[in-house]
Amino acid sequence: QVQLVESGGGLVQAGGSLRLSCAASGRTFNTYAMGWFRQAPGKEREFVAAISWSGGLTYYADSVKGRFTISRDNAKNTVYLQMASLKPEDTAVYYCAIRPFLSRLDYEYEYWGQGTQVTVSS
Repeated sequence: QVQLVESGGGLVQAGGSLRLSCAASGRTFNTYAMGWFRQAPGKEREFVAAISWSGGLTYYADSVKGRFTISRDNAKNTVYLQMASLKPEDTAVYYCAIRPFLSRLDYEYEYWGQGTQVTVSS
């Protein structure tokens, strides 16, 4: 079993920045890939970013490429999502998830956090 707890969400104006954190426990964190997904009201959950166990490989959705950065600190069992140049369309609940290998597909992830709300005002 693994537990994931997201934090760092909030309300920010368009053009602003936020950093989300996801703290993991209950598993050997540094051997697993991590992903961030988001779900806006009335929409399906979508992939945002993912990072390999070592941090050496990352994937991004086209909609966030160049604005968001995923990183991890294996000593702290934490993955981060640095979000910059935020847009109103980035408003969503953001979830982190864990699986053995890097993937953009939400159904391949085994465990999920409870989510953190990000709201970007125009």
